Amino acid sequence: MAGNHRYNKNLKPFAKSLRADSTKAEIRLWSELLSKGRMGISFLRQRPIGNYIADFMCKELMLIIEVDGYSHNFKTDEDPQRDRDLSALGFTVLRFTDDEVMNDLPNVQRTLETWIEDKKGSGR
Repeated sequence: MAGNHRYNKNLKPFAKSLRADSTKAEIRLWSELLSKGRMGISFLRQRPIGNYIADFMCKELMLIIEVDGYSHNFKTDEDPQRDRDLSALGFTVLRFTDDEVMNDLPNVQRTLETWIEDKKGSGR
């Protein structure tokens, strides 16, 4: 695996613009769960990986978290291929809807905590 976790510097300007224009659900997930190591691991926002920009990425666990909102309504056909491509790079992709993040954050947190514990317990 590449030391840069398939970082694509060519997508950096686009990733920066996405960070500046995050959805309410992305902001909530970042500020309440994923930033500053709140989950016990480090996440990056809008990370260019291969030909994609992941909403959130944890290098340590090779985990990508996607928040599917309005913009994803037009990409549902593309998501399975995107997930296969990212999986081929060694990542696991977990998806949550805007609605789940905005209206049931405790369940999103439990799902993430369970996945992280299972991953750490399996020795990666």
